[in-house]
Amino acid sequence: MTAPAPKKEGVAPYPLEPLFGRILTPFEQFLQRATAGGIVLMAATVLTLLLSNSPWSAAFARFWEIHLHLGLGRWQMDHTLHHWVNDGLMALFFFLVGLELKRELLAGELASPRDAALPVIAALGGMLAPAALFHLFNPAGPAAAGWGIPMATDIAFAIGILVLLAWRIPRNLILFLTALAIADDLGAVLVIAIFYTQSLHPGAMLIAAGLFALLILLNQGGVRHSLPYLLLGLPLWYFVMASGIHATVAGILLAFTIPARPAVSTAQFDARLSELQQHFHARAVLPDAVDNSLGDPKMAAVASNLSAAANTVLAPQQRMEQALSPWVTFAILPIFAMANAGINFSTVSLGMLFSPVALGTCAGLVLGKFLGISVASWLAVRLRLARLPHGVGWRHILGAAWLGGIGFTMSLFISQLAFSSATLQEAAKLGILIASLIAGIVGLTWLYLAGSQRSPA
Repeated sequence: MTAPAPKKEGVAPYPLEPLFGRILTPFEQFLQRATAGGIVLMAATVLTLLLSNSPWSAAFARFWEIHLHLGLGRWQMDHTLHHWVNDGLMALFFFLVGLELKRELLAGELASPRDAALPVIAALGGMLAPAALFHLFNPAGPAAAGWGIPMATDIAFAIGILVLLAWRIPRNLILFLTALAIADDLGAVLVIAIFYTQSLHPGAMLIAAGLFALLILLNQGGVRHSLPYLLLGLPLWYFVMASGIHATVAGILLAFTIPARPAVSTAQFDARLSELQQHFHARAVLPDAVDNSLGDPKMAAVASNLSAAANTVLAPQQRMEQALSPWVTFAILPIFAMANAGINFSTVSLGMLFSPVALGTCAGLVLGKFLGISVASWLAVRLRLARLPHGVGWRHILGAAWLGGIGFTMSLFISQLAFSSATLQEAAKLGILIASLIAGIVGLTWLYLAGSQRSPA
């Protein structure tokens, strides 16, 4: 006797589900777009500038100076909200950067030395030239410490612009700029760790090193649950900060210890999936089968096992990156922008606009990035150290070099580390905003006009 076919009806919706679906579905689709992060970050920046130049500017500035106290026994931490954002939330941003960097090194654009050569060399040129230009404007004094400000590229803005032009440019150009920005981020992290560390405390450094060693031990022991890494990651963050090294470096260190190997292979997962599918199908075709798993504990158990099996084929590194990415993109980076990007234009004078710090920052990001990335790329190809990606011509590389001048997030972050003077910070901030605007407009226009034609290599 042939078993009856399973029921085709869907699950009955809740009364307000269609209404909420019409509202939420377009919003969810927007959040899934590659350009969404750049749009949200830009909106946060514009809102910050509006608030900083409104009747509420003083209240907005005071808000970030509110103190937040956390304590447990003799462990006490009392910092302003601004400090918690820059040293706490941004550690999560750097943790995500570390996860992305590890993925690229193991299985992405940086995995093959031949494929990685061009973006890495371009990133190196794009760091050295801006630093040199800034130094020309600020050779000595307190302002000279800002040489690291124009070295970074904001991946959210730059990639967001490229995705807007995806129909006119080669896909490999997006991969090239992504790899370049990630290599650039690694350089920025090294600069922060080495050159923007004020003083070192050996005791805290020793404890941090011990915690890092324990995390490596967990990795080598095949521990793939997230909780042990997070439990050790919190004290690692604290003791890295206490050691004098900037706390965000802890995010990179923690990311490098997260396992990148799944518990099962794709072949093992496929076999397990087939087995569970057979069990699920066997329950679904029974004469008394219910419309959903709520009334069938065995069907619910199979579905639960299916979910658990899906987790085993994803490496912890992948799971954490997928879970953290939306929070960083749509919460942490906009909050960082609101805490750091505010400028009251009524206080901006011609002296500040044409100060060595503002000019050095702007020239470093716009001209330094363009010259550094394009010249380094040309030399790498001519010396046969690297090759152009398939379908990418020199006009595309030049467009990407312009977009590399969008510094924003990392540049703002380094400016807070480089300068203790509020005047120098404001001048650097002004230079970053002007440079990022110029680089974005020029890069967008250049690549739009370049179209999808390939120039001779």
